[in-house]
Amino acid sequence: MSQQQLGNGSIAAASITVNMPVSIKTKKLARQSMPVQISSNSGNFWRGSASSEKKSIRNSELSTLDVPPAPAPAMYWSRASIYGHSPPKSLRAHSVNLVGELIFIFGGCDENTCYNDLYIFDAETMYWSNPQTNGEPPAPCRAHTSTLVDNKLFIFGGGDGPNYFNELYILDTDTLTWSKPKVYGEIPGPRRAHTACHYGKYIYLFGGGDGLRALNDVHRLDISDLAKLTWSAVEVKGKPPIPRGYHTGTLVENKLLIYGGSDGHECFSEAHVLDIETHTWEHVKLSDSVPRLSHTATQVGSYIFVAGGHDGDKYVQDVLLLNLVTMNWETRNIYGIPPTGRGYHTAVLYDSRLFVYGGYDGKKVYDEVYILDLSACAYLPQVTNFELGSY
Repeated sequence: MSQQQLGNGSIAAASITVNMPVSIKTKKLARQSMPVQISSNSGNFWRGSASSEKKSIRNSELSTLDVPPAPAPAMYWSRASIYGHSPPKSLRAHSVNLVGELIFIFGGCDENTCYNDLYIFDAETMYWSNPQTNGEPPAPCRAHTSTLVDNKLFIFGGGDGPNYFNELYILDTDTLTWSKPKVYGEIPGPRRAHTACHYGKYIYLFGGGDGLRALNDVHRLDISDLAKLTWSAVEVKGKPPIPRGYHTGTLVENKLLIYGGSDGHECFSEAHVLDIETHTWEHVKLSDSVPRLSHTATQVGSYIFVAGGHDGDKYVQDVLLLNLVTMNWETRNIYGIPPTGRGYHTAVLYDSRLFVYGGYDGKKVYDEVYILDLSACAYLPQVTNFELGSY
């Protein structure tokens, strides 16, 4: 399997194909009440093909000379026309955070070098900037986490070549000032390719790799007092996921949904839920086996949009929808020109648009900004009154 390794940091080239190799059941969304005004055709959903034999489903494959107008109720890919001082290098395994209408991008690497630069992309004007910051930033790194809390970015871990880090840095996004606070307690070991989320007065950390092995431990940082930030290891109940990195962690209410990832040998397809309040792990039964690593997972109402990544054989370009109520995989026809197959990119949702930046296809690192217009499903982010399906 060609994939980025957790142990030695090496990256193997992979062949590229845009066909979706995994069989997936197509489900049709039930119509839901729409609290926002959208077009009269918005109740009609464009679906991918499906059959009892579970035939392979793929996104529309269109050349630049063969792009039909997008039907009113369809999702649509486009490449953003950008302005300003865009990053002078392509990036993968960087971090992204949305602060208001501004997308903060930090770190990452190209084919050879890691960076510690900060770039800001205005999602309204499509304008890039490379602001001057104050204080000492983290060392150049990739596959770190950046967690937004009260307009501050808490950046932890990551690595550069053979080096793995466990330092904590904070960027104040109002003043653009870096600080390295003193921390207390049981500091997690160095790692990269982990995930982090903010819940209550804590930042929770899961998994990753330390250069020798994949990890499945859980730690939390008490951020209630910035003058005394304290780490602690979390004692969990239930059976934890197999150690992994390059997975995604999506916080849904008080549940942390871990999906996919790899231990350096196998690409995983299963999902697990950690109840943040009881610290109990549960395995999630999904409708189909869809292996992914280095993908993105973005919550849009009662769905998680999974974009791109590596399926254990190759980098893919598809967008799949995980229904959080039924735990079934779904797909839609998506028009326009999608990004080529890639992983280690980032995605962020703003104003019914999914912004995708950067990534790596086994040979090339990218610097493009793509936008998936979800306005046909504009009511989806408004759907908040639901419970995770039984697992």
